[in-house]
Amino acid sequence: MRDRALLLVGFAGAFRRSELVSLDVADVMFASDGLVVQLRRSKTDQEGEGRKVGLPFGSNPLTCPVRSLRAWLGVAAIARGPIFRAVDRHGNVADAWLTDQSVALVVKRCAKAAGLDWERYAGHSLRSGLATAAAMADVSERAIMAHTGTSPWPWCAATFATAVSSAATLQRL
Repeated sequence: MRDRALLLVGFAGAFRRSELVSLDVADVMFASDGLVVQLRRSKTDQEGEGRKVGLPFGSNPLTCPVRSLRAWLGVAAIARGPIFRAVDRHGNVADAWLTDQSVALVVKRCAKAAGLDWERYAGHSLRSGLATAAAMADVSERAIMAHTGTSPWPWCAATFATAVSSAATLQRL
């Protein structure tokens, strides 16, 4: 259940691994139309101004990031502190944050379970996957960059350009 919430929230929010693993319960607010995630700091926000990211309810309950996160918090009895935590083989939930490397391992494990070439996937696949899917759905570059918090600076825009290129390639297949 943790992995589902981690993947769905990470994808829907286009979050970096470091952003996902730093989330506390106090950073999320469930609302009637979805979820608001307060990022306290990110790679491109070195001043720590933070930003809010809205995640709407998904149309399919099985792939809804809001429902999945609510379910994970309920099952794990997490009312405060880190949202994404280690779970041992006995199902015991730790008190500390999950590591960013653990996010990459979860992505790889789930990609392999889905029959994908797991070696091609990593923690950044959630972020780039959202950008690619949005580009394939003809979402504007400006809207994608706003949602992902991507800067218009050339080195940040290169990530977006790669996603658009990937989307164009996939559409031709």
